[in-house]
Amino acid sequence: MPENPSSGQGAEEFDAADRSLGELVSEAGGNISKLVRLELELAKLELARDAKQVGKGSAMFVAAAVLLHLFLILFSVTAGLFLYDVAGLSAWISFLIVTLFYLLVAAIMVGIGVLHLRRIKGLERFGTTMATTVSVLRGEHTAER
Repeated sequence: MPENPSSGQGAEEFDAADRSLGELVSEAGGNISKLVRLELELAKLELARDAKQVGKGSAMFVAAAVLLHLFLILFSVTAGLFLYDVAGLSAWISFLIVTLFYLLVAAIMVGIGVLHLRRIKGLERFGTTMATTVSVLRGEHTAER
């Protein structure tokens, strides 16, 4: 008797001629239901595993972001002191230049972000197909291929 790898139980041997159509349909429905349940269980297990990996990866990105933030602060102080020492500017002007540089970079990033957001077209095809589907279901017109 061959074994069923999912449950470890032996597969039932039967002669289809000895069973009624109702019994066969009922058994097929039960098997499909069991298959769907097992597939959902597998999906849950895979999602849990992937969620752990996403959590670990996200934690590394957060740690890197904190370190890069500290680097940016220290680099800003270094740049300000460099301008103060090498260019001979007063301290407040040196740090004002560094601050204005960051303000300029932020303004450029905001501009680029706005341009990208203006390019969003939304769900054009989805809306069209849903409208067609609804009208077909209402019987307003037939589906076209």
